[in-house]
Amino acid sequence: MLAEPVAPMTTFRHELQGLHQQWWCFLLLGVSLIVIGSICIADPLIGSIASVLFLGFLLLAGGITQVVSAFWAGRWSGMLFHVLIGVLYGVVGYMIIDAPGISLAVLTKFIAIFLIVGGVFRIVGALVTRFHDWGWVLLNGAITLFLGLIVNRQLPEASLWVIGLFIGIEMIFNGWAWVMLSLGLRRVGRAT
Repeated sequence: MLAEPVAPMTTFRHELQGLHQQWWCFLLLGVSLIVIGSICIADPLIGSIASVLFLGFLLLAGGITQVVSAFWAGRWSGMLFHVLIGVLYGVVGYMIIDAPGISLAVLTKFIAIFLIVGGVFRIVGALVTRFHDWGWVLLNGAITLFLGLIVNRQLPEASLWVIGLFIGIEMIFNGWAWVMLSLGLRRVGRAT
Protein backbone atom coordinates (compact mmCIF):
# COMPACT_ATOMS: atom_id res chain seq x y z
CA MET A 1 0.00 0.00 0.00
CA LEU A 2 1.32 3.45 -0.89
CA ALA A 3 1.90 5.99 1.83
CA GLU A 4 -0.14 9.15 1.83
CA PRO A 5 1.91 12.03 0.33
CA VAL A 6 2.93 14.69 2.83
CA ALA A 7 1.92 18.22 1.96
CA PRO A 8 4.96 20.42 1.20
CA MET A 9 3.75 23.12 3.57
CA THR A 10 3.56 20.64 6.44
CA THR A 11 7.13 19.51 5.78
CA PHE A 12 8.27 23.12 5.52
CA ARG A 13 6.63 24.06 8.85
CA HIS A 14 8.20 21.03 10.53
CA GLU A 15 11.65 22.00 9.20
CA LEU A 16 11.17 25.59 10.34
CA GLN A 17 10.32 24.48 13.85
CA GLY A 18 13.47 22.32 13.96
CA LEU A 19 15.59 25.16 12.63
CA HIS A 20 13.93 27.62 15.00
CA GLN A 21 15.26 25.66 17.95
CA GLN A 22 18.81 26.01 16.56
CA TRP A 23 18.60 29.63 15.38
CA TRP A 24 21.39 30.61 17.74
CA CYS A 25 23.83 28.25 15.91
CA PHE A 26 23.28 30.22 12.70
CA LEU A 27 23.71 33.46 14.63
CA LEU A 28 26.97 32.22 16.13
CA LEU A 29 28.22 31.16 12.69
CA GLY A 30 27.32 34.56 11.24
CA VAL A 31 29.00 36.54 14.01
CA SER A 32 32.11 34.34 13.74
CA LEU A 33 32.33 34.95 10.00
CA ILE A 34 31.90 38.69 10.51
CA VAL A 35 34.69 38.76 13.10
CA ILE A 36 37.08 36.68 10.95
CA GLY A 37 36.22 38.74 7.88
CA SER A 38 36.89 41.95 9.80
CA ILE A 39 40.30 40.60 10.84
CA CYS A 40 41.04 39.77 7.19
CA ILE A 41 40.12 43.31 6.12
CA ALA A 42 42.03 44.92 9.00
CA ASP A 43 45.16 42.92 8.15
CA PRO A 44 44.70 41.40 4.69
CA LEU A 45 48.17 39.84 4.72
CA ILE A 46 47.04 37.44 7.47
CA GLY A 47 43.99 36.43 5.42
CA SER A 48 46.06 36.09 2.25
CA ILE A 49 48.76 33.91 3.81
CA ALA A 50 46.23 31.81 5.74
CA SER A 51 44.12 31.14 2.66
CA VAL A 52 47.10 30.22 0.49
CA LEU A 53 48.52 27.89 3.17
CA PHE A 54 45.07 26.34 3.64
CA LEU A 55 44.88 25.72 -0.11
CA GLY A 56 48.35 24.16 -0.05
CA PHE A 57 47.49 21.83 2.84
CA LEU A 58 44.21 20.84 1.17
CA LEU A 59 46.03 19.97 -2.06
CA LEU A 60 48.70 18.05 -0.18
CA ALA A 61 46.10 16.09 1.81
CA GLY A 62 44.08 15.47 -1.34
CA GLY A 63 47.15 14.20 -3.17
CA ILE A 64 48.13 11.84 -0.36
CA THR A 65 44.55 10.56 -0.13
CA GLN A 66 44.35 10.00 -3.87
CA VAL A 67 47.63 8.06 -4.02
CA VAL A 68 46.68 5.92 -1.01
CA SER A 69 43.22 5.21 -2.45
CA ALA A 70 44.74 4.26 -5.81
CA PHE A 71 46.86 1.57 -4.15
CA TRP A 72 44.06 0.60 -1.81
CA ALA A 73 41.71 -0.06 -4.75
CA GLY A 74 44.24 -2.46 -6.25
CA ARG A 75 45.17 -2.98 -9.88
CA TRP A 76 42.76 -1.46 -12.37
CA SER A 77 43.05 0.36 -15.68
CA GLY A 78 42.93 3.85 -14.17
CA MET A 79 45.38 3.22 -11.35
CA LEU A 80 48.39 4.92 -12.96
CA PHE A 81 46.36 7.98 -13.89
CA HIS A 82 44.92 8.09 -10.35
CA VAL A 83 48.42 7.93 -8.85
CA LEU A 84 49.79 10.62 -11.19
CA ILE A 85 46.94 13.02 -10.35
CA GLY A 86 47.56 12.38 -6.65
CA VAL A 87 51.27 13.08 -7.08
CA LEU A 88 50.45 16.29 -8.99
CA TYR A 89 48.16 17.45 -6.18
CA GLY A 90 50.77 16.63 -3.57
CA VAL A 91 53.61 18.38 -5.41
CA VAL A 92 51.55 21.52 -6.06
CA GLY A 93 50.37 21.54 -2.43
CA TYR A 94 53.94 21.19 -1.20
CA MET A 95 55.14 23.97 -3.52
CA ILE A 96 52.41 26.32 -2.24
CA ILE A 97 53.27 25.55 1.39
CA ASP A 98 57.00 25.88 0.72
CA ALA A 99 56.72 29.32 -0.95
CA PRO A 100 53.50 31.07 0.13
CA GLY A 101 54.75 34.48 -1.02
CA ILE A 102 55.33 33.37 -4.59
CA SER A 103 52.05 31.45 -4.50
CA LEU A 104 50.27 34.62 -3.40
CA ALA A 105 51.71 36.51 -6.34
CA VAL A 106 50.73 33.78 -8.82
CA LEU A 107 47.19 33.46 -7.45
CA THR A 108 46.78 37.25 -7.42
CA LYS A 109 47.88 37.36 -11.07
CA PHE A 110 45.24 34.73 -11.86
CA ILE A 111 42.62 36.82 -10.04
CA ALA A 112 43.62 39.89 -12.09
CA ILE A 113 43.40 37.88 -15.32
CA PHE A 114 39.96 36.49 -14.43
CA LEU A 115 38.68 39.95 -13.52
CA ILE A 116 39.98 41.50 -16.74
CA VAL A 117 38.70 38.72 -19.00
CA GLY A 118 35.37 38.49 -17.16
CA GLY A 119 34.91 42.25 -17.39
CA VAL A 120 35.65 42.29 -21.12
CA PHE A 121 33.21 39.41 -21.74
CA ARG A 122 30.46 41.19 -19.79
CA ILE A 123 31.05 44.46 -21.65
CA VAL A 124 31.06 42.79 -25.07
CA GLY A 125 28.04 40.64 -24.20
CA ALA A 126 26.05 43.65 -23.02
CA LEU A 127 26.96 45.77 -26.06
CA VAL A 128 26.31 43.02 -28.60
CA THR A 129 23.00 41.61 -27.28
CA ARG A 130 21.47 44.74 -25.71
CA PHE A 131 18.96 42.73 -23.70
CA HIS A 132 16.59 44.28 -21.15
CA ASP A 133 18.54 46.36 -18.61
CA TRP A 134 21.82 45.62 -20.40
CA GLY A 135 23.31 48.77 -18.88
CA TRP A 136 23.68 47.06 -15.50
CA VAL A 137 25.70 44.25 -17.03
CA LEU A 138 27.77 46.83 -18.90
CA LEU A 139 28.43 48.67 -15.62
CA ASN A 140 29.27 45.37 -13.89
CA GLY A 141 31.71 44.53 -16.68
CA ALA A 142 33.33 47.96 -16.52
CA ILE A 143 33.81 47.75 -12.75
CA THR A 144 35.14 44.18 -12.99
CA LEU A 145 37.57 45.19 -15.76
CA PHE A 146 38.67 48.24 -13.75
CA LEU A 147 39.28 46.11 -10.63
CA GLY A 148 41.31 43.63 -12.68
CA LEU A 149 43.43 46.42 -14.15
CA ILE A 150 44.03 47.92 -10.70
CA VAL A 151 45.07 44.57 -9.24
CA ASN A 152 47.33 43.82 -12.21
CA ARG A 153 48.92 47.27 -12.08
CA GLN A 154 49.62 46.93 -8.34
CA LEU A 155 51.43 43.57 -8.65
CA PRO A 156 53.46 42.24 -6.87
CA GLU A 157 52.47 44.46 -3.91
CA ALA A 158 48.81 43.66 -4.49
CA SER A 159 49.48 40.02 -3.68
CA LEU A 160 49.93 41.04 -0.05
CA TRP A 161 46.39 42.38 0.29
CA VAL A 162 44.07 41.34 -2.56
CA ILE A 163 43.24 37.77 -1.54
CA GLY A 164 42.85 38.64 2.14
CA LEU A 165 40.67 41.66 1.34
CA PHE A 166 38.44 39.71 -1.06
CA ILE A 167 38.07 36.85 1.42
CA GLY A 168 37.35 39.32 4.24
CA ILE A 169 34.62 41.05 2.24
CA GLU A 170 33.08 37.70 1.28
CA MET A 171 33.15 36.51 4.90
CA ILE A 172 31.50 39.67 6.21
CA PHE A 173 28.65 39.55 3.68
CA ASN A 174 28.23 35.81 4.18
CA GLY A 175 28.24 36.35 7.96
CA TRP A 176 25.54 39.01 7.73
CA ALA A 177 23.44 36.66 5.58
CA TRP A 178 23.67 33.98 8.30
CA VAL A 179 22.85 36.53 11.02
CA MET A 180 19.77 37.71 9.13
CA LEU A 181 18.70 34.11 8.47
CA SER A 182 19.03 33.28 12.16
CA LEU A 183 16.97 36.30 13.20
CA GLY A 184 14.35 35.40 10.61
CA LEU A 185 14.25 31.82 11.90
CA ARG A 186 13.82 33.13 15.41
CA ARG A 187 10.84 35.28 14.37
CA VAL A 188 9.25 32.70 12.04
CA GLY A 189 9.61 29.91 14.56
CA ARG A 190 7.60 31.86 17.10
CA ALA A 191 4.89 32.54 14.55
CA THR A 192 4.51 28.87 13.57
